[in-house]
Amino acid sequence: MEQPPISQELTQEQLSELLQIRRDKLAALKAEGRDPYQQLSFDQSHHSVDVLKNFDTLEGKVVRVAGRMMSKRIMGKASFAHILDSEGDIQVYVKRDEVGDLSYADFKSFDIGDIIGVVGTVFKTRTEEVSVHATEVILLSKALRPLPEKFHGLKDPELRYRQRYVDLFVNTEVRDAFKKRSAIIAGIRNRLNDQGFMEVETPVLNTTASGASARPFVTHHNTLDIDMYLRIATELHLKMCIVGGFEKVYEIGRLFRNEGMDPTHNPEFTTIELYQAYTDLRGMMAICEDLFSYCCKLVNGTTKISYHGQELDLTAPFERMAMNDAVKKYTGADFMACETNEEAIALAKSIGLDITDKSATKGKLLPIAFDAFVEDKLVGPVFITEYPVENSPLTKAIPSKPGLTDRFELFICGHEYGNAYSELNDPIVQRERFIQQAMERQKGDDEAMMIDEDFCTSLEYGMPPTGGIGIGIDRMVMLLTDSASIRDVLLFPTMKPVDR
Repeated sequence: MEQPPISQELTQEQLSELLQIRRDKLAALKAEGRDPYQQLSFDQSHHSVDVLKNFDTLEGKVVRVAGRMMSKRIMGKASFAHILDSEGDIQVYVKRDEVGDLSYADFKSFDIGDIIGVVGTVFKTRTEEVSVHATEVILLSKALRPLPEKFHGLKDPELRYRQRYVDLFVNTEVRDAFKKRSAIIAGIRNRLNDQGFMEVETPVLNTTASGASARPFVTHHNTLDIDMYLRIATELHLKMCIVGGFEKVYEIGRLFRNEGMDPTHNPEFTTIELYQAYTDLRGMMAICEDLFSYCCKLVNGTTKISYHGQELDLTAPFERMAMNDAVKKYTGADFMACETNEEAIALAKSIGLDITDKSATKGKLLPIAFDAFVEDKLVGPVFITEYPVENSPLTKAIPSKPGLTDRFELFICGHEYGNAYSELNDPIVQRERFIQQAMERQKGDDEAMMIDEDFCTSLEYGMPPTGGIGIGIDRMVMLLTDSASIRDVLLFPTMKPVDR
């Protein structure tokens, strides 16, 4: 990839007056041998929240706090400032007689955004605000750029996503959302580990793109001189672990799909996939309900939340509804009652679907009708079950219901959050399903799966009855933090370069 030309030094014309003033201050400090970037460390004794919560025991005691200076009020021989650390903010009181003339002059020259360390005693001001009365103030890092205008509310979404580092320290609610994300992921791990699951790691680079219906990213391995694919799912390798004798495995990791971008889709995203031997779809329903309920209560204190103004209750059990029943409920069309392709196509057209494929089966048309007329109406949480075999190539069939598989997807507020199967473990049928997918790929469906020979071979050694589920972590975090876009819960979402 061609790199932009590198400029050795910004010219005077490229710098605004404000930026130049800050650089001049830095140059002066360096000339005096007081380069702030040479500060190796600062021993923090407390964070802001520690001081605020424990005032009764810390009053009059010396603390060492540090953070970004977010405000400053110069009042002659004494001044106030607020510094922001990872936990919150706290007021600092700086008096010339306490810190000395030189240090006080330095403090007055500090800019908003500079990172400082403060040594001082804990006290309350006349207005009862817990503060630190400074005896020493140290410049730890010089901010060469000013904070955004009205920094306490950086609102432009495009700028927020491009400069997440600024977004994090100027918008408290953004920082809180990512703390919740971390707690959710840790909660999932703890919950599964307590149930005897083992976390494993599987390859990101693969020689085939399989395990999901998606368009892959392609790269090239120079040493082996072969094209490879960034993984679109962790499913097949995890099921190989089940073949190998592990009975409960999971992986939390990034997947990559070369597809569209919208409020619920990003080209790279995080999922949890887990597989358990000797269980089925019902076992996965119980685990799914438990994880959503547990994580919701973990970060919100309750299983009852509001998402985009819609009141939800994530208390188990969730509603169950077969896909055909859902389509029949909202359109009146009963695709599973159709006996021929022609009858199914005519039914699809009667409810407003534009069908040009004359060979389309009821199993292909049912999900199309569901996507068009049902999905966005589901408030849930609801498990949609009994998916057609045509779009479930890795799932066991339901013996009593020809053409349908033992699969569910979890829907909440019109979006899919989880996908689970009673896993297909018949190696002969699995190969047939892969071949059918390969034929669809040859017809132009670039999201159809490739044949994974290694996985097919593994099944021939025998895989026990297994239940498996994948849950979108990003969407789960969106739900539990009431976030409007997937970009709000990704620290650094995919963005088109400014100059493209």
